Amino acid sequence: MAEVLLFHHAQGLTSGVRDFADVLRQAGHTVHAPDLYEGEVFDTLEEGVAHAGKVGFGALAERGRLLAEELPPELVYVGLSLGVVPAQMLAQTRPGARGAQLLHACVPASEFGDGWPAGVPVQVHGMDGDPYFAGEGDIDAARALVAEADAGELFLYPGERHLFTDSSLAAYDEEATTLLTRRVLAFLAGVR
Repeated sequence: MAEVLLFHHAQGLTSGVRDFADVLRQAGHTVHAPDLYEGEVFDTLEEGVAHAGKVGFGALAERGRLLAEELPPELVYVGLSLGVVPAQMLAQTRPGARGAQLLHACVPASEFGDGWPAGVPVQVHGMDGDPYFAGEGDIDAARALVAEADAGELFLYPGERHLFTDSSLAAYDEEATTLLTRRVLAFLAGVR
């Protein structure tokens, strides 16, 4: 079974994010889901992004890095939207990464160094009409990243919802989340 470090999205460590972590745990994986916002949860994506801007995106990534230091290096890093930043950074820069799952977002690999590390599998998941994922360039970064990785997969789901995996938000899409979860669990089952 895999050991996972899961980073929440801009609205915080919502009950929907905790539920997603629990699904992975129920499949037998060890899942760490730290709260980068120290208890803050926001009703809207805009409020959460504003909070992240006040704290600083670099400061949030650093919080993620420091939390990872307390764990063994053989982790699968999972990020949801804003959480992709620390997840992708760690997968690219921390030796020992077993894989990465980037949900709702993707950053160009050049942001964190010389590119995607050899031997680290990655999956990117997003909706094909999501104004953030498809409209702000993340989908292009995802295509480039999976092409560069030794084992990379991009999964697109029909729709325009951003945080569709969070069951506590109005954007939740049960059908897409069920398929995504099946793919995430298959990925985790194959991690060595």
